Parts: sequence; C-alpha cells; structure tokens
Amino acid sequence: MAAGRKANKRPSMFEVAKLAGVSHQTVSRVINNSPDVSPATRAKVQRAIEQLDYRPSNSARALASRRSRTIGLIAGGQKFYGPISAIGAIESIARSHGLFMSVLLVHEALCTQKEFDDLCRTFDEQNVDAFIFLTPTDVMFSAACRAQVNRPRVLITSTHGGMGVQEELRLLRPADRRKIALVGIDQWGAMEDVMRLLKARGHRSALYFAGPREWRDAATRLTAWNKLCAANAVNSVTIQCGSWDGNEAYARMNHVLENIGRSGGRLPSAVVTSNDAQAMAVARAMHEHGVRIPQDVSLVGFDDMPGADNMYPPLTTVRQDFEMLGQLAMREVLFLLGEGAEPGYATSQHGVGLIPTKLIQRSSVGIAPSR
Repeated sequence: MAAGRKANKRPSMFEVAKLAGVSHQTVSRVINNSPDVSPATRAKVQRAIEQLDYRPSNSARALASRRSRTIGLIAGGQKFYGPISAIGAIESIARSHGLFMSVLLVHEALCTQKEFDDLCRTFDEQNVDAFIFLTPTDVMFSAACRAQVNRPRVLITSTHGGMGVQEELRLLRPADRRKIALVGIDQWGAMEDVMRLLKARGHRSALYFAGPREWRDAATRLTAWNKLCAANAVNSVTIQCGSWDGNEAYARMNHVLENIGRSGGRLPSAVVTSNDAQAMAVARAMHEHGVRIPQDVSLVGFDDMPGADNMYPPLTTVRQDFEMLGQLAMREVLFLLGEGAEPGYATSQHGVGLIPTKLIQRSSVGIAPSR
C-alpha cells in the first residue's frame, strides 16, 4: 500500500498516474484497452495498478469511453428452463467482457407495448449501451421490434409465429434496422433430426404434443413437424396444449389412451412432445395404462432437462445449447458496439442466426412395432 494513504480509502486513477509517471489520460487508455499506448508504457501502468491494487470504477470507465458499460436485458419466460439458462449465459459472457447487466423481467404472455416501452425508458435513464430482448412469445417479439429505442438491440426469438420476422422488421426505420440482430435456436433442424430418427426406426404414425400457440419456439416446431410429416408420409395427430406444464399433457394422454381402450383403436407407434415435462407426464400416463416404452410406443422429448437421462427408460430428447445462445447474443451486442467481429452461423432463416441443436438418443425410441 502506498505511504500516506488511509487504509480504507480506494486508490484513485491520479495516484496510479503519479506512481507510473504518466498522465491520468494514459492510465484511462490502458484501463480501456486503447491501442494508442506503447507496450512499455502499458506495462509501467499495469505495474502501478497492481502495486496500488487499483480497481477502476464503472463510472470512471464510462467517462473515459463515453459508455456506461451496461447492457439492458428485458426477458420473458423466466419460470422456464430455456430462458433461465440463456439469461445465465448472457450475464456470464457480459461479465467476462467487463460489462454490467441490468435485468428487467416481464410476463411473456401478458406484456403490453406500453409496459415494454416503459421498461425501455427506464433503461434509457440508465444510459445503457445496448439492449438484449429475450422474446419467447409473439406479443414480446412485436413489442421489442416496435420499441422506440435508438441504441443497438439484439432479439432472441424463433423464426416462426403468429407474425413473421421480416414483416415486423419492415416496421422499423432504416437507421434502426442497421442496429438490430436476431439470434435463436434451430428448431426446424431439431425437428428434422427427430423425423430422421423415427423414419429410420420404421415409425409411420405419431402423436404430437404441441406447446402453447403464443410461444414462437412452439409455433416453429409445430410448423416444421407438420411439413416433415407430409413430406415423409407420417400420419400424425396433434394435441394442442395451452401450457408447457406436464399436468395438461398427462390429462390429455390419459384421455387419448382411454378413448383407444374404449373404441379398440390403434396406438400410434411414437409420441413426440414439445418439452421434457410433457414427455415425463406422457410416460407416466402410458405406464399407468400398461403401455410399454419403447416396445409399444416410442417417446421423444425436447430440452434434455436435468433428469431426462434417469427416466425409465432414459428419454431420447433434443438438447438446445442455451449457453451458446447467450454467448452469441452477447457477441452480436459487441459487434453492434464496434467491439468485436461479426458472429457467423452455420444456418440462418428469415434473418435469424440459428444455433444448432443435438438429438440425444437414449432407449425411449425403438423399432416401430408391427400392428
């Protein structure tokens, strides 16, 4: 510790400059990783920083860079596995780049345009550098596109829903369209992997449990599934669920099995669900009716939630890389702020950069039985 400074007082940038024999502007350039500092001077300043145990405040960084180093995140779906995982990844990568996250949560189905705009104004008062909008539903996606903000914005969403991506983006001013990026999970590719597996195992009839209509991921999966069934001659019946909750799927599956039992109808050879909670509920209903998995009916989930591998039998499911989703959303922010390279994607649709999924094959899918 430098002599003459009280033990409980934080060292200042001016003390660092004095010890290093440079101006405080030079210290500021070093702190903000400016290229306009020679290696020798940078090393000298770094030694002074370490000797004084100096930690730059966010306000000092903001004054030097004319930025708050803060990103505003408005997110819906915080009760669900996917959005919570993505929020955690966004915060982690932001912190690794010396950025602060300011987070506001909304109800993904009940959020209004006024509420969304009010939250944006709150962030404007904080002088955030950019926005990330995690918009799982149509109402949130529309509100995020229509929000009157002039800072860069990154939307996490899906390619399909009640409103098209390009249709919404056309409502933006040309200047705003240059400051927006969209990132999502490749739901279409995921359903292609599921169909490929079922077709290879000889399945030609299926029951599909769809997620809530207003959720864009659910809409994308259902659209993909219907088109893939038509293209592969798979006879599929859709059970439309109003929630992601397993209790509804359990009740619906019980109803289906009871109807089949009364009428003497045929079981489908496979059941595909929109999330693992639905799959677990469907498995319970089938077990209670004496239907074996996969000998009688194969079962596919979605998400690869913790515990899916410990079901009996272990669940075949789609793993979504929420960590990569968060990382790429932050990389898009950094690119729009001029602090990083433009991210690349193996696949994109309708202007949405897509992160690939992985089909996790376990023993809940077998060869289609002869009926």
